[in-house]
Amino acid sequence: MMERLTLLLKRLPVIWKLMLGATLLIFMVFATYNFAQYLVLKQWMLKQEQDTLHNMMSQVQVYVQDKANSEEAFQLNETKSYMRNMMGKNQMIRIIDDKNHELLLTTNHFKAEWIQPMHTPEKQLQDIRHDEDHILVYRSPFDSGKIKGTIEIASNLETFDHFNKTLLLVMVIGGVIAVGISAVIGWAIAKQFLRPIKALAGTIQNVKENGLQERVENIENGDELSELARLFNELMDQLEVSFRQQQQFVDDASHELRTPITILEGHLNLLNRWGKKDPDVLEESLGASLQEVRRLKGLVQELLTLTRSETRPLPDHVEYIRIDPILNQTVKRMEILHPEWVFDLQLEQGLMVKINPLHLEQIMLIVIENAVKYSDGDQRVHIASRVMHDNISITVQDHGIGIPSEELQHVFDRFYRVDKARNREIGGTGLGLSIARNLVQHYQGEISMTSVENEGTRVSMTFPAVAVR
Repeated sequence: MMERLTLLLKRLPVIWKLMLGATLLIFMVFATYNFAQYLVLKQWMLKQEQDTLHNMMSQVQVYVQDKANSEEAFQLNETKSYMRNMMGKNQMIRIIDDKNHELLLTTNHFKAEWIQPMHTPEKQLQDIRHDEDHILVYRSPFDSGKIKGTIEIASNLETFDHFNKTLLLVMVIGGVIAVGISAVIGWAIAKQFLRPIKALAGTIQNVKENGLQERVENIENGDELSELARLFNELMDQLEVSFRQQQQFVDDASHELRTPITILEGHLNLLNRWGKKDPDVLEESLGASLQEVRRLKGLVQELLTLTRSETRPLPDHVEYIRIDPILNQTVKRMEILHPEWVFDLQLEQGLMVKINPLHLEQIMLIVIENAVKYSDGDQRVHIASRVMHDNISITVQDHGIGIPSEELQHVFDRFYRVDKARNREIGGTGLGLSIARNLVQHYQGEISMTSVENEGTRVSMTFPAVAVR
């Protein structure tokens, strides 16, 4: 039975769980408080009844000690009148001797036969029941010199019991009303609380059915659930951008790989048909095939480099390094590769950046190589470093063909190349700047590009600075 109940509770919707939980909590608090209050009131009222009997007993004892010096004295009208005036409703005063013979009996809506006369040598307080009646009996011995006996005072707690029952009924009714109100309020609170979660669940279902463009409607509650909805929308924005970039990457990679593979296939078919016996055709096809293989190898290598730069975490052991030796070394390598070019260095000494030296060299080689590739007449490249706004700035300026302003925003995208027909002749894969951007961002840096057509292009990189020495 308990297992079925537990399973049923687990299968309930969250709104029902929250409502039942809130209702149960309020009921337990209300029931505990009311029960404690009921017990305190009951004990306090019972104590009041007992105190009343004690006061009556004290007065009766004083009167008996002073006035009742014989059995006849208890039968006097004065004595009976005094006892009647002292009693309240539903009470009895009875005086008996030490042999349980009745000396005096006065009642007010109380049946004396409910209580058997009983002599007692010491004070005694009893709480007894006779059928449905609840009776409080107080007995106390007396000794007036000539007479010894017991004074019995009894009180029917009918009013006390009726008040207790009424109080308990009111508390139960109040508890039921409180539980009902708490259930309604709990339902309303749970519904309001779950509204953002339902919206989030509905959006996730819509994303599953319709795609990544679905978003959660703005929930201006100002609470954690609103923050959760906002973070979900931001996550979906990033996922949509990432998905589109991935799709574009796959399309571009397929396109870039298709061209060399097609060329290779064409030359191999040419060799297979008649080129094996024609030395000129054989030499031309082998040369073209080797060139395409090298291009494929370079493309695959750059794809691997790009993937590593995006997924590999920043090493913990990376230290701050001086950048001027790295830049000088990189420029010397470029001077060897391009002896006809002039590389103008304007470096501020002592600048330090937290970066892997090999990565900094790779970034500079990519940027400078691009500057060389896309320059026509003016074969000059300017490289400078300086401190700017608590950051270290490295710039590479060429005087080449420039880039149209509408295409600047795409130059760091994978496989993107300005004037693709011409770039096919120049060579390259369109991955260099993507690799450079990922490496720069990997070290909390920024990279940007400005360009004017037929005047030149400037690439600027900034890194957090540590010191200037």
